[in-house]
Amino acid sequence: MDNNFLSAEYIELQHTAIKKLILDQRLNEAISLLAPLVETIAQAELQYKLDEIRFSYTSMLQYMQKGVEDPERHSLYMKLLAETLEINDRMKISQLANYKYNSYYRLKASYLNSHNNKNLEIIKTELETWCIDSNLDIKDNSFESDQIRKRHEDILAEMFTYIYLNTHWDKTDKLAADSFLKTSNVAGNDLCLMVSAVTMSLLVCFDSLKMKWLLDAYLHTSTNVNQRALVGIAFNIHLYEERMHLYPEIRAQVNILNEMPEFGKELNRMHIQWLFCQETEKIDKKMREEIIPEMIKNATQNLDLPLDETDDDNEDKNPDWNNNKKQSDFEDMMREVGELQQEGADVYMSSFSQLKRYPFFEVLSNWFYPFDKQHSMVVNVLQEGTDPKNIVNLILDSTIFCDSDKYSLCFTLQHVPESQRQQMLSQLTEQQLNDFTDDMQILSAKKGDTQPNIVCRQYLHSLYRFFKLHQSRKEFPTIFDGRINIHRYHTLRDVLYKEEYLLPLANYYFSKEHFDKAAEVYSEIIGLAKGKADLFEKLGFCFQKQKEYDKAIEAYLKADMIHSDNVWTMRHLATCYRITKNYSNALSYYKKVESVLTENPNVTYYIGVCLAELKKYDEAINYFFKLDFMGSASIKSWRAIAWCSLANDKLEQAVIYYEKVLTVEPNYKDYLNAGHAYLCTKKIDQALSQYNKAYSTINSKERFIELFYQDKELLLKNGIHENDIPLLIDLL
Repeated sequence: MDNNFLSAEYIELQHTAIKKLILDQRLNEAISLLAPLVETIAQAELQYKLDEIRFSYTSMLQYMQKGVEDPERHSLYMKLLAETLEINDRMKISQLANYKYNSYYRLKASYLNSHNNKNLEIIKTELETWCIDSNLDIKDNSFESDQIRKRHEDILAEMFTYIYLNTHWDKTDKLAADSFLKTSNVAGNDLCLMVSAVTMSLLVCFDSLKMKWLLDAYLHTSTNVNQRALVGIAFNIHLYEERMHLYPEIRAQVNILNEMPEFGKELNRMHIQWLFCQETEKIDKKMREEIIPEMIKNATQNLDLPLDETDDDNEDKNPDWNNNKKQSDFEDMMREVGELQQEGADVYMSSFSQLKRYPFFEVLSNWFYPFDKQHSMVVNVLQEGTDPKNIVNLILDSTIFCDSDKYSLCFTLQHVPESQRQQMLSQLTEQQLNDFTDDMQILSAKKGDTQPNIVCRQYLHSLYRFFKLHQSRKEFPTIFDGRINIHRYHTLRDVLYKEEYLLPLANYYFSKEHFDKAAEVYSEIIGLAKGKADLFEKLGFCFQKQKEYDKAIEAYLKADMIHSDNVWTMRHLATCYRITKNYSNALSYYKKVESVLTENPNVTYYIGVCLAELKKYDEAINYFFKLDFMGSASIKSWRAIAWCSLANDKLEQAVIYYEKVLTVEPNYKDYLNAGHAYLCTKKIDQALSQYNKAYSTINSKERFIELFYQDKELLLKNGIHENDIPLLIDLL
């Protein structure tokens, strides 16, 4: 097939097929498929590299055939596999270059046409020069200062584009990139952007030199830089784990970082923050459909209205008394938002999702640039509020919003007159203002050394907006979707596969009710160390929530062995045994619970249920009478007494209690069973009346007949002739 007419889908499938061959260690086949493709794109470098791989592999096979021992053979083979993978990746990029439907390839074509001959060394020199000059020249909001800012932003855009589009660093690029990490003359925000550019470039095409650079960047002294590097490391190991075993030097670098106690701790925390981002859609939905409408509703209820004051008002009831429940609901919602925020949840996605259409966000690199009050598109918005105690500055200096949302907020305020802006900001609640003020005090106390967990969280929130809201979002990897199990990856297993890190992960899943994932991690923890009672309890609860009752029982029994006679465990064991119809064991555990919770209505009820299922009706009725005496769940106890009486040949008692049930909230089963009670006491008309009500409630003749015949043995036992049953049904 002519390469000019290959569809993008075909190119992707072809790339995937060759990648699979390489990862399956079928190198000869992969090279045979790649060779003609490389010839069609006429790239001498790739052609030369592939020929070199083929020659090395052929030579290696020949030496092996001759019986030559080579201790480096396996290492060489891994290296050849890795290099072939990289050629396959670059081949795909080259083949897709003509497809301008994709923003990456449009940007690449535009960049190539600009004849920009800059490299990282030149860009670094320009940024260092700007950093020195800016300290001298940017004094105000003058035209000259604005031009200096814009020149700086142009250099940053060039840097981002150069790195993002460069799929394969050579040694010169790597050395230049390393020098960025060593200089003190490149602004911290600029270096942050570089880390993001490297991360994004890797997400397009794997490059081992860029991956090594990110691992080096984690060692940078700036929290903002090293936390961005940490995210980039995790994202790309997640995306490329299947090939990481081919790069022992990357694994070695990870192992060196693992010698630092904070690396594993921070990576695990970042992992959980990343997982938390997956809750954003759920939170966003709740904010849009419940919390924000309630906030609007609450605001309108508290409007100050002009009222005539008369003496008669003194006798009126306080109208707020009628709103106590509504106020309570609203306060509960706001408390929930506050708790989510404390946990690090992204509660502002719904508020800012529509505010990413400003010209600022049309420049790709701007999505990743840390918030900067000196940005040319921001500085004019803030010029009217230079006082650090100004509410706008308080908000922008706080850690409440991520960088992306701070930019959105500025551009939104730009279109609001100053008077309205102050009025709008004055409506912030006292609690919100306190949060902003507290935030500033914390930052001041730390002398600018921002906490890693906050930096990482804010960066993830900004990235989430990019991957979910950017106009070309469908072209990027779905990095926030699907299973994220970096603790299981071979590359990070030595770092994260430890009880101290797995436990917070399992507890996170548990708290968010992802019981399937929580069960997996709790099981892994138990496999690593002796299981504690609470671990088995939580594991059992996870299985119970998934309706895997046998597994739940197994876990609860182990918890009971470690911590015997725990009421919570015994109660859950009883429940699982009852649900699996093992009423004898269920009864045994309910009786143990009863010895502690002597007057608990639910325990009393379920002991009666188990006894009834075991056909110990006299004992069961005693428990149901006890329940009735407690005054709890009257209809529940009446229904149970009635059924046990019917099953135990106490027909008049059954009638009495079914008549009680029928006066409250009867269901179709109550009508049916009441009919049975009347039938067995020879009250045919009353029986037919109740059967008709059951029939009407069920609204299906077939279903009614099915349910009726389920009680056939009960009716026969109480003297109803089998031949009369179809006649009774025809009387309905």
